[in-house]
Amino acid sequence: MELSKEELMLEANKICKNTLMETLNIEFIDYGDDFVLAKMPVNSRVHQPDGVLHGGATVALAESTGSMAAHLFLNLDEVFVRGIEISANHVKSARDGYVYAKATFAHKGRTTQIFDIRITNEDDALISLCKLTTIALPKSK
Repeated sequence: MELSKEELMLEANKICKNTLMETLNIEFIDYGDDFVLAKMPVNSRVHQPDGVLHGGATVALAESTGSMAAHLFLNLDEVFVRGIEISANHVKSARDGYVYAKATFAHKGRTTQIFDIRITNEDDALISLCKLTTIALPKSK
C-alpha cells in the first residue's frame, strides 16, 4: 500500500522523534519526484552568541534533508544510507523566521548519491548552498 504525500510527511517527521531533528525543530514539509523540502525555525536554539543562525545548525538542516531524500528515493529494503561528505557555503545571515532546505539530486548512483541543497529564508533569498554525498551500502541478509 502506497502512502499519500501527507502520510509520508507525517511518517518522515515521526521517525525524527528523540533525534537532532526534533531538537532543532526540523520539519519535513514536502517532496516531489526529485526533491525533499524541510523547514527549521530560526530562534535562540539555533543562534550563534551574536544572534544569527549558526552555520552548524544550517548544515544539520541540509544533511537531514538530503538524507531524508536518499531514504525516500532508494530501496531501503536492500540498502542502508549514510552521509559521507558535506560542504556548505554560507552567503547570508538570518536572525528569525524560518529557513527552508530543498534537497535535489545532482547524481543518483547505485552506490553514491550527491545532493544540492539550497537553504533559503522566507523571502526565498539564498542563505547557504550545500552539497551532500551519501553512500548506499547493501544490508546483510
